[in-house]
Amino acid sequence: MADAGSGHYGASSQQHGYQQAPAQSATARHQQQQQQPAAAAATSTAAGYGHQTHASRQLARQPEPTPQVVLSPTPSHGSSASRKTSSRYSLTDFTFIRTLGTGSFGRVHLVRSQHNQRSYAIKVLSKERVVKMKQVEHTNSEREMLERVRHPFLVNLWGTFKDSKNLYMVMDFVAGGELFSLLRKSQRFPDPVAKFFAAEVALALDYLHSLEIIYRDLKPENILLGADGHVKITDFGFAKHVPDITWTLCGTPDYLAPEIVQSRGYNKSVDWYALGVLMFEMLAGYPPFFTEDSNPMRLYEKIIAGKIRYPAYFTPEAKDLLKSLLTNDITKRFGNLANGSRDIFGHVWFQEVDWERLYRKEIPAPYVPKVDGDWDASNFDAYPEVDLSEYGSTGPDPHGHLFPLF
Repeated sequence: MADAGSGHYGASSQQHGYQQAPAQSATARHQQQQQQPAAAAATSTAAGYGHQTHASRQLARQPEPTPQVVLSPTPSHGSSASRKTSSRYSLTDFTFIRTLGTGSFGRVHLVRSQHNQRSYAIKVLSKERVVKMKQVEHTNSEREMLERVRHPFLVNLWGTFKDSKNLYMVMDFVAGGELFSLLRKSQRFPDPVAKFFAAEVALALDYLHSLEIIYRDLKPENILLGADGHVKITDFGFAKHVPDITWTLCGTPDYLAPEIVQSRGYNKSVDWYALGVLMFEMLAGYPPFFTEDSNPMRLYEKIIAGKIRYPAYFTPEAKDLLKSLLTNDITKRFGNLANGSRDIFGHVWFQEVDWERLYRKEIPAPYVPKVDGDWDASNFDAYPEVDLSEYGSTGPDPHGHLFPLF
């Protein structure tokens, strides 16, 4: 989201004692990333639920196959059983209310189910644009990954369907908006607030890794807040089943691990590196390798150099964990050692976290969004609405065979 669309974020930030950050803010990162050359742009599926600048913040290349990784042995909750989601719904099952976000391939709508009268989000993707942007594999992979997962801190996919022009994905409507919006309003989070969000994200990543799925696109824009203040990670366009190693260059520049930047084979530990970047950005208000240089190569040089200046107000415990996550040496990176994710969950920074209670959402969130009923979308930007008459097209379908799972 480009803006929260609701002034209550600022008031809540003051109540929680959020402090003003240095000039290097998450907003500045957006402005810098928008200046990247088109060659560095990849994909926006409007899944976040939508940021019109997402396309300019992403990288993507075609995947390459390959071999071996250290899998976290930490037991994870949830089931990997796939659910029947293909062609489960049709357009007539929903009433379209408003647009929640837009992207390179289409947009996300808030809808009402004609059957249970509940609110959902439907992501609509143009087949033609997906094919043109060479994102068929990522789109099919997103659908496949979402069908496999079920976790309290991941967005749910309820079903998919398609017509001759578009693909449709029926997902949770997560009413609290993006964590990015809250972070931008707050400038930076106090240590306990950053810890709460980082802990829930860590549980979700550990669950994905237990299914041998790398997420690869962690950032505040892809973390939604429910009406209860708990997180829901969305946008699985870069998620991939990887039992060992992969080489695909994709993700958001500020969050890329050095081995990705250097086009080396990488494993699931890149997600733990990204968790370190997220922790740093929540605590500081800007990512660890922030640069005002519009040339992305300067950013990549800083990531490879790996030299980080930690603000003086970081606690020693937070700084210690960050050093173990943001190390370039994967033989020393937490999450990639013999104890797997247990090194992270057992770190002193997380020592007061009751992980079972957190998983069950029994620990109250430090910030509860202002949400007035099931249909309140005020935490999302307002977008010009589009003509819905093209939805449900029945004409020629030259690209239909490319999306067999929908």
